[in-house]
Amino acid sequence: MVIRTDIYQSPLCERYASKEMQNLFSSDRKFSTWRQLWTALAESEQELGLPVSDEQIQEMKSQIEHIDYEKARRYESEFRHDVMAHVHTFGDVCPKAAGVIHLGATSCYVGDNTDMIVMHHALLQIRNLLLNAAEALSEFAIEYKALPTLSYTHFQAAQPTTVGKRACLWLNDLLFDIEQLDFQLNHLRLLGCKGTTGTGASFLELFNGSIEKVELLEQKIAEKMGFSRCQSVSGQTYTRKFDFAVLQVLSGIAQSASKFSNDIRLLSHLKEVDEPFEEKQIGSSAMAYKRNPMRSERIASLSRYVICDLQNAAMTASAQWFERTLDDSANKRISIPEAFLATDAILNLYINVIRGLKVYPAVIRKHLDAELPFMVTENILMYCVKTKGGDRQKLHEAIRRHSILAAEQVKLYGKENDLLKRIQSDDTFGLTEGELESLLDPVKFTGMAEYQCEKFVTETVKPLLKKNQQRVHAAAQINV
Repeated sequence: MVIRTDIYQSPLCERYASKEMQNLFSSDRKFSTWRQLWTALAESEQELGLPVSDEQIQEMKSQIEHIDYEKARRYESEFRHDVMAHVHTFGDVCPKAAGVIHLGATSCYVGDNTDMIVMHHALLQIRNLLLNAAEALSEFAIEYKALPTLSYTHFQAAQPTTVGKRACLWLNDLLFDIEQLDFQLNHLRLLGCKGTTGTGASFLELFNGSIEKVELLEQKIAEKMGFSRCQSVSGQTYTRKFDFAVLQVLSGIAQSASKFSNDIRLLSHLKEVDEPFEEKQIGSSAMAYKRNPMRSERIASLSRYVICDLQNAAMTASAQWFERTLDDSANKRISIPEAFLATDAILNLYINVIRGLKVYPAVIRKHLDAELPFMVTENILMYCVKTKGGDRQKLHEAIRRHSILAAEQVKLYGKENDLLKRIQSDDTFGLTEGELESLLDPVKFTGMAEYQCEKFVTETVKPLLKKNQQRVHAAAQINV
């Protein structure tokens, strides 16, 4: 690929998105699909009795991939119409078929149908990435299903959970995204060939008033292009609410990925995890010791773009006039491809981070131990009442008093939490060191976390991955 340095080029292509996703939104894919649609139209018209010869169809099929872009540019500068420019460019290399290319159709026949076809393939690519992210997360969750860690509400220390259970929260978001994506995939359908205002008038004229043949024409084209059906009704274009629905799925994925990346960034600050960091990677141009979570930061950054981009589709859908207006075209050329390119980059980064995430159990335990004394006090109280016959109210007051003094040591003087030492030395409790140690086992405070993690992965995630086993274990592509 030749990189131009004298003009602006999208960073999504230069730095972030995979070659596969870039290809789906390339000029080659777009205009060869236009030619496939023109060929499917001519072939279907022939099958329904119109005077289109086998020779004309074969000529069209032979030239689907041979696109003279320079000639198309010259035509467009003259016509100011991209579809007609490519009609003529195609006709120049198909002189025998030139008279039947685009017969009865309007520009949206190739434009809108191609958009649906490309979005269909792009959603499948995103689905594959989601499955790989889910597979990587499920392996991570099972590996750390039993490792206690401090959980947080409001980013304040709460009850312990496990590292694996926390990963299940990220994983659950991705499964929700897969469900939403599958729904939209199952509801995507071609525009079909409905003419200039969606009434099919031009095709009704071609088939001498035969409604049956006009409907058969659409069905034949859909089948040739790999779809089961077309839109039931439309104006000249398919409703732009389809674009919103598709970008809503991508926005949802970006939301899930951004939440994941924010958690990783916070955990990196706590030194409990590190995202992948290569041997010669530089964290900071000034501070050589830095190991910044730059991949997670990039996920957050690109996710913000996709979430905001959804507004483009919403405004476009709301602004359409009657059967057709053209204020959608320029916006769609940018907003839809870039949403897919950015989401592709986001998920490749997600997979890369979770597959290479380094966990530091000793630091995790250190943070847990710093907060555990406060959390264990209720268990201490109940144990002393139950096994030592202690007075619940006196024990509660002693715990309250020791907790205040211990908190002062931590907050005012930066010392370690000595609450347990205070309790052990207080005869009110009568606890031995061994008894206190047994009450401090963090596993006792993680509730059903390990069970929930294993149950979720085994019963919910693995059946989905098994059903799609040919789609997982793919490599994640990181360009920079």
